[in-house]
Amino acid sequence: MKRELSYGATALKKRAAVRLAVWSVPEILPTALYGVAVAHATDSFLAGQAWQGIAWLGGLVATAFLGAAGSHQVYGRLGELVEPLRDDLVRRVVRGALRTGDDAAVARLNRQVEIVRDTFAGLVLVIRNFAVTLIGVLTGLLSLAPVIAGFVIPPFLLGFAASLAVLGLAAERMRTSLQADEELAATAGMAFGGVRDVTAMGAEEFAERLVGRPIDNQAEAERSLAKVAALRTLCFAIGGWAPLLILLAVGPWLVGRGVSTGTLLGGLTYVLIGLQPALSTVMGALGDSGLRYVVTLGRILDAQPPTDPARPVVESRGHQVKLRGLTFAYGPAAEPVLADLDLTVTEGDHLAVVGPSGIGKSTLAGLICGMLAPTSGRLLLGGVPPSELSTERLAQTRVLIPQEAYVFSGTVRENLSYLLPDATSSEVAQAVEAVGAGRLVDRLGGLGARVKPNELSAGERQLIALARAYLSPAPLVVLDEATCFLDPEAERRAEEAFAARGGTLIVIAHRISSALRARRILVLDGNKAAIGNHTTLLRTSPLYRELLGHWQPGSDRIQPAS
Repeated sequence: MKRELSYGATALKKRAAVRLAVWSVPEILPTALYGVAVAHATDSFLAGQAWQGIAWLGGLVATAFLGAAGSHQVYGRLGELVEPLRDDLVRRVVRGALRTGDDAAVARLNRQVEIVRDTFAGLVLVIRNFAVTLIGVLTGLLSLAPVIAGFVIPPFLLGFAASLAVLGLAAERMRTSLQADEELAATAGMAFGGVRDVTAMGAEEFAERLVGRPIDNQAEAERSLAKVAALRTLCFAIGGWAPLLILLAVGPWLVGRGVSTGTLLGGLTYVLIGLQPALSTVMGALGDSGLRYVVTLGRILDAQPPTDPARPVVESRGHQVKLRGLTFAYGPAAEPVLADLDLTVTEGDHLAVVGPSGIGKSTLAGLICGMLAPTSGRLLLGGVPPSELSTERLAQTRVLIPQEAYVFSGTVRENLSYLLPDATSSEVAQAVEAVGAGRLVDRLGGLGARVKPNELSAGERQLIALARAYLSPAPLVVLDEATCFLDPEAERRAEEAFAARGGTLIVIAHRISSALRARRILVLDGNKAAIGNHTTLLRTSPLYRELLGHWQPGSDRIQPAS
């Protein structure tokens, strides 16, 4: 719980929080004045000075307009405070999903982030209103009769402090209840799914015992939550009702010592209209929205990959790729896409990766480029795990071109030199010529022409991305079906350009010709893998021979094995 509260407190350390506090000041004035106005108006009416009493009440109405103006500004400042928090959570969820491949990230992004955002905004408003009310009431009571404040404020603060203490207990029991509910759902679903087998085998008693324990745990968790609700009621009785009862009990004693009837009524007004509703609201919000905020934010933060902020960023030595016992699965309960994979791609190598669709070729590319983190095993890039490299160093070491090439609105030159902004015109022209994009650049109107991505074909976008990658300083290039929309001749020219460029080339093969051009070929086959050249694999890999058998000369592409 401390982690979640600390995260929320960090989000408040911004200028927007200061502006929110400043615009809350106008609301303090009507809160502080209404008890005083009621006291003076009551005394004026009792003394027969009706117009003076009406003037006090009119002043109270006037200050209410001032408070309304402050409230209007508060909601604008609230957006400045809450939206950056939402943006940070979205970045955390997306970053965690890219590193772990967790399928539950979609639920966190669409639902849990919005829950945290909404509950955080509600909590900020409620706590702000509570602080405004408390400061206003304390100011009013001290100006009206300090002795009344001495009877009212201590039990109120005691009740509020007790409710905060109960909140931590409530959060823990809420988590226990959620875990018990999930366990019950899983166990009951398993029992219901096998009801025919249970009946056929006469295993009713076993099934009853199997489901009985989660039911008992769920019932105990709900009883624990009910006890917490009873404690919250007791806290409200101490903070909300005790001040009122104390003030009524000592009323005759106060009147006997010179406190006027209006002053006593003003004190009661502060309790009934100010303190009691404020305490009820803040306790309800903390007990409802507060718990949802803590539990939901905890789930988001728990899903983030562990980091060690004290660990220094290290630099790689070269760009050799080494995999040792690498295993990766999309989620804790999912079957591994890659299992115990050993591979070394030396500097200057040209490797083609082939296999049926869905076998894990693109996953391997994402792992090598540091976009995914291994579930187990090791992956080293230049002797260092990609996760330990600085973002700048990682960008200088490898470049990945996916099947759906990225092109943005800008000039042709800006698109091509995106990874090398200080590239000279001759360097850009050389890259364009090398990958065979010269005719496309001429058709677009030259390097200074504006690019409209929606007017380019998929193949044209791939040519621009290929020229960009060729121009980049990264010595390791990974082409993940990056030429699938090009014809075989254009693909040949691009791949031969990268092979002659220097550095290392890894090609996720789309056509069999890509594999035949490579120095080595990696064949992925479920949890197995084979590596070698074309001749060796024809002799040792049945899957490689099968993939060759699915090659259609007219299309020159590897067809998925059925």
